[in-house]
Amino acid sequence: MAEKLKGNILVTGANRGIGLELVQQLAETTGRDAHIYACCRAPEGSGAQALRDLTTQYPGKVTIMKLDVSDEDSISAAFQALNKQLGAGGLNLLINNAAINQPGSPGPLSATGKQDMMQVYETNVVGPFLIAKMFLPLLQRAAEMDSPQKEGDKMSCRRSAIINMSTLVSSIEKCPETFAQAQMYSYRASKAALNMVTRCQSEDFKRHNILVTAIHPGWVRTGMGGKEAPLSTQESVHGMLTMMSSLSDKDCGMLLDWQGNGIPW
Repeated sequence: MAEKLKGNILVTGANRGIGLELVQQLAETTGRDAHIYACCRAPEGSGAQALRDLTTQYPGKVTIMKLDVSDEDSISAAFQALNKQLGAGGLNLLINNAAINQPGSPGPLSATGKQDMMQVYETNVVGPFLIAKMFLPLLQRAAEMDSPQKEGDKMSCRRSAIINMSTLVSSIEKCPETFAQAQMYSYRASKAALNMVTRCQSEDFKRHNILVTAIHPGWVRTGMGGKEAPLSTQESVHGMLTMMSSLSDKDCGMLLDWQGNGIPW
């Protein structure tokens, strides 16, 4: 990696797939000053066993927190808990990874109903929006504590940043190339909306020197991506973390893939 990520890092949807791999690789690659707050809906449930194992594997490096991104009260409670944990510290990196897709792929029109559209939007768009809004004071605190020592770029994932996990199929321009493979009306629409939230918050938060960028992790072999996907979670996350470590002012408000290539809106 160009320069290691550092500080306090929060990952949502951390109990499986890309989120779990993010926690593991962050625990492995960051320095002693870094701490990872791994969030999921049911920290004590059977679905979080692999995440609990990481707290044993990396003692003192990973803290599990309860956070349901579709529940505003849960987001507020997580903010209060994190604020207490950090004390005078700030949040350096927020990775909004949690997301759902229903109905399952390919998600054609005939199988997609109003409830699917609304629930996916609530989790994939409103959740990251509210998390960024509520956790903003902690991100601001981190940005103020870590002023760059030299002239040039003011924003980075080591200082204060929000990474929103997006997707290639959110691209309106690319839709003719990707639609036949997976229609995914609810998922596509939600991630396109998340891209706009990313763009808006990048404009809003740049005055605080907070970087906001959307990232497509690639087509990854997860419960959502399926077994035919070409990328493993290890490959995707390694690429994303390498890329995150080099993000700067020019990348604020952009949609990039896991290798740092731009994707058209």
